Amino acid sequence: MTSLETAEEFHARIAAATDDDGRLKVAVEAMPGWDVFPYEIDGLRIKPLEPLVDDEPPRDGEDPADCRCLQPRSPESAAQVAWSNERWTLSEIGMNLPITLILKPHQHCDLADMPDELASEMGLLMVAIARGVEELPSVGRCHVGRYGDGGAHVHPFFFGRPARMMQLRGSPLLDWEENLPPVPEDVRRANAAHVSSALVAKFGGNGPAW
Repeated sequence: MTSLETAEEFHARIAAATDDDGRLKVAVEAMPGWDVFPYEIDGLRIKPLEPLVDDEPPRDGEDPADCRCLQPRSPESAAQVAWSNERWTLSEIGMNLPITLILKPHQHCDLADMPDELASEMGLLMVAIARGVEELPSVGRCHVGRYGDGGAHVHPFFFGRPARMMQLRGSPLLDWEENLPPVPEDVRRANAAHVSSALVAKFGGNGPAW
């Protein structure tokens, strides 16, 4: 059986492909060559490869006692809640897309250590949220993201890709998002309330207070 590759071996393999400045070649046949890539390729270059760090840095909430999930909710964050029940909170966050939502369990856990019962419930919620997002007339698709490098509490995102704007499809959506004009708050909240109403109908719980 082939042994599992170490972080050092992976990094060495990548470093061997860099030029004298430690830069990888821009793979124009990959994302930069897609018609959805938001930047012009002329002059584009990749930053020099950095060395490995000694250890993965700690994230917010590695110690459950310090996690924001266990802290009292601020008035600002409470005002963003689109739906909640005794185990979950779905919040609307102000990004420059028709709708952006974030789902968090009240129990402190990350994706890899989530209890089976909670994981099963999360799957049902994610399907219902995506369905509600894709019902919005201004949305073409619902993108779902989980990153996990900043916080130790699981929190999948739901991004509404604007309808019929095909330059914004696929993984470059968030690069485009940062350059879009803001969506009016009343529009974002109306969209979030639509998704919330579907969750209340299916799972119960509470809709937005706005």
